[in-house]
Amino acid sequence: MKIGIIGLPASGKTTLFNALTGGAARTGAYGGGQLHVGVAQVTDPRVDALAAIFKPKKKTYATVDFADVPGLGSEEGGGAKRGADAIPASLQGADALLLVVRAFGDPGVPHPKGSVDPARDLADVRLDLVLRDMAVAERRLERLERSVALKKDPAEAAELAALKRVQAALDEGRPVSSVDLTEDEAHRLRGFGFLSGKPLLVAVNAGEEDIAKPASALGVAEEGAVVLCARLEEELAQLPEAEKADFLSGYGLERPARDRVVRASFALLGLICFLTVGEDEVRSWPIRRGDAALRAAGSIHSDLERGFIRAEVVSYEDFMKAGSIAAAREKGALRLEGKDYAVKDGDILNIRFNV
Repeated sequence: MKIGIIGLPASGKTTLFNALTGGAARTGAYGGGQLHVGVAQVTDPRVDALAAIFKPKKKTYATVDFADVPGLGSEEGGGAKRGADAIPASLQGADALLLVVRAFGDPGVPHPKGSVDPARDLADVRLDLVLRDMAVAERRLERLERSVALKKDPAEAAELAALKRVQAALDEGRPVSSVDLTEDEAHRLRGFGFLSGKPLLVAVNAGEEDIAKPASALGVAEEGAVVLCARLEEELAQLPEAEKADFLSGYGLERPARDRVVRASFALLGLICFLTVGEDEVRSWPIRRGDAALRAAGSIHSDLERGFIRAEVVSYEDFMKAGSIAAAREKGALRLEGKDYAVKDGDILNIRFNV
């Protein structure tokens, strides 16, 4: 899973990127105009609890890839043309977008628009996405209309019809996500990577005095928006593990905001985690909600998918009540499921296979 971090210059995107990934990308007013890529672990207390029981050689959390792109609307790293061209290319393959809006004041980091207004910035970035998508759609429509007129290809005609509906929405200032596309239409248009059609999570980057406030109190009415202080989160990410609890309590926080951001990203994309256990490794694996056991097997290794026989399944809760796989089997909590079984969040799987 890849999430693109976007926002205006000086919004704190790169600071949040560092907090999420433990990176050390250079920050500052208007950043460095560079693309940063990193990986964030999806910490999971279930993995920790299972590792305490199985004492494996290693424990592995699911991960999320984050890409921090130069601020929208800037002329970083080569002028406005690069800002207009490079950013969409960096984001088209992203599964979702994390939009950072600034709600903190800092005279040392002037806002590019002269004042702090999260609602205005959110609207501006959303409009920027629509305009970028509009340019992509217009270029494709011109070529497609000529091709359909000449070749009468049914597949291209279907794409053209869907693209015209998308273009109509964009012309009205509406995002691609507002267009009711069929599964077939969405598949035909997926290759365009329309930015305004991607799932969007808003992070409100507030000052430390405002981190306990809801997003609405800071001028952002976006459902599911996460309020955080990226600077504090970056400091926290650099601390030794033993010092993090005291740091959090000092600001009245129970857990890092990075955990909320990563979890919200998972929910946004409809992802869950199943688990595998053993002496070698305890691990959580991301999978789409509703995906079948056969797909889960393939995410572990292609051989498991190719030679799939059955999946031994026990829920995390039932396993913890039983205390061991053997006890779970005796209690009837461990069961055999076929390839079409819809994997649940927290299922512990052992794949039986033969190749």
